[in-house]
Amino acid sequence: MKRYTWDRYQKTIPDDRFYYARSCIRQNFFPGSEAVFLKILRDDLGVDVFDDAKHTSCTGIGYHSDIVPLETIMTVVARQFALMTEAGYENMVSSCITSFGLYTEILTMWEHHPELEEQARADLKAATGRDFVKPKCVVHSSDLIFHFRERIAGKAKVRLVDPVSGRPLKVVDHIGCHYAKIFPTAGIGGSEFPYVLAGMVESWGGETVDYPERRHCCGFGFRNYLVRANRGVSVANSRQKLESMAPYKPDFIVANCPGCTMFLDKWQYAIAELEGTTYGADGHGIPVLSYEEMAGLVLGYDPWDLGMQMHQVSVEPLLNKLEIEYDESHKFLGNNGKYISHPAHCGL
Repeated sequence: MKRYTWDRYQKTIPDDRFYYARSCIRQNFFPGSEAVFLKILRDDLGVDVFDDAKHTSCTGIGYHSDIVPLETIMTVVARQFALMTEAGYENMVSSCITSFGLYTEILTMWEHHPELEEQARADLKAATGRDFVKPKCVVHSSDLIFHFRERIAGKAKVRLVDPVSGRPLKVVDHIGCHYAKIFPTAGIGGSEFPYVLAGMVESWGGETVDYPERRHCCGFGFRNYLVRANRGVSVANSRQKLESMAPYKPDFIVANCPGCTMFLDKWQYAIAELEGTTYGADGHGIPVLSYEEMAGLVLGYDPWDLGMQMHQVSVEPLLNKLEIEYDESHKFLGNNGKYISHPAHCGL
């Protein structure tokens, strides 16, 4: 029975030819992550990934906030599929957890209610003159890094191991709700045994930390944060997670959702300002990485090229622990090599 349960939560992931749908919010939170995802897939692994400038936001935040109606979002998603079809691809990879959940939700809806698919096709045709073929496979970008984790391990310049003590780094993995909880069989390991991030950590030498609130929401919750009066609920949920993981002394947190990564990082700064509480060592916070940033460090990328200067919790203690070389003077240089100013307070 146990083996059958685990088998239900596996998924077949193609090796090549993906249509890439960017996230509308993570380019603002951690702008280096999507660029490094494409660089790793294309340059390090030789995978064909098409980055289409024509696609738009999936409007997921508006949908989950009851602003965008179902008919509208189905038409928007149908247009994404049409762009994929026109580009000659049949496998879709989504950068955003919410987009991944919505594509999965809408395809499932259409399977059970074909009249909704007919309506979406008619609305798309009327609005744009386009038609589409449904994707053969929909994956999240963390699925692809997981899928290629052993190939990345074979190219590793850095392992998630303390070079001095030889111990594996302790890593907290946080799985986005829209990846594992809406349709558990769509995510690797589902909501009960999510393995998409733990698999990367283990393949690259680290050790995942199990703690009581491991599967608790990060605190974003859309309306918990979007409605200003509810933001206390948002920070309280993040605080609950951080309080629960702190006794295990994790070296860093890795998440596969742009909102989760941002809130677990930036709420640590807010809690430090509000209460004077920090959760990492020596008065620092616990660094929070996206899975692309984690993969990039393993492959030897410059942390500032990864965009890690955008973090509210300073990453230097982690870089020092891994003996990763970096130039502090390059931290706040723009793409043109010019200094772009220094924040008044550089985080925890």
